[in-house]
Amino acid sequence: MSYLFDPDNWAWLTRNNNARFIIEGFLINLEIAIVSIFFALIFGLLLALLRLSPVRPVSLVAGTWVDVFRNLPLIFLILYFALGLPGAWKDAWEEAMPSWAPEAFQSGLVLGALLGLVLYNSAVLAEIMRAGILSLPRGQGEAAAALGMTYRQALRHVILPQGLRRMVPATVSQLITLNKDTTLVSIIAITEVMRRGRIVTSSSFFGEAAPILHVFIFIGFLFVIVNYALSRLSRRLELREQRITGTKLKRVRGLEDQVAADPV
Repeated sequence: MSYLFDPDNWAWLTRNNNARFIIEGFLINLEIAIVSIFFALIFGLLLALLRLSPVRPVSLVAGTWVDVFRNLPLIFLILYFALGLPGAWKDAWEEAMPSWAPEAFQSGLVLGALLGLVLYNSAVLAEIMRAGILSLPRGQGEAAAALGMTYRQALRHVILPQGLRRMVPATVSQLITLNKDTTLVSIIAITEVMRRGRIVTSSSFFGEAAPILHVFIFIGFLFVIVNYALSRLSRRLELREQRITGTKLKRVRGLEDQVAADPV
């Protein structure tokens, strides 16, 4: 423990702008996470709705898509898209990216990282959202139909607003996982926080090498701050909905245990 708290082992933070170098790398992770979260939520909701479609072929195709991508290792998807995408696509990405965009997005490699993160997490989020919708009592859909609503109207005005509120804890949990998974993009030579951490621990770049344990404790602390903020936001949204509706909603927690007992 004395090794861990020895001030000399933390002196690297103030040398050669090491702390700034790592924090800038962490911002690259956040930028990739924000873009991935945005598209994963959109495609996840679309896939969930397609899985719930009354048209059987559409539901089967969406279900197959979800099952394939959520069961593939994320690191495999990132490597596949980084290495397998046509060079013309990467060149087009780099040419289309404006100069004011973050530095990490100027490289065509980030396209593979984004595709892997979005496809994997949208498949997982689709199951979370589908479970949240199916967890509503059967009477909600029947009441909407009794009022003369079509399937789409019932979904939009009755089922989705309630189902989305139930999904908040599990959805935020998956978004926290997505944020942590951005560290995997270091395998395709994107200089995010983990790669920068390894650079700082190498004496060939910054003179005296920083202690490996302390560098990665500092990186872990950065992730804890952001992910804890996300979890608190989730809790505040839950409490807000309870105050508005006056009811305590049943949580949809994990992925594997999200089996709705009373489908619509």
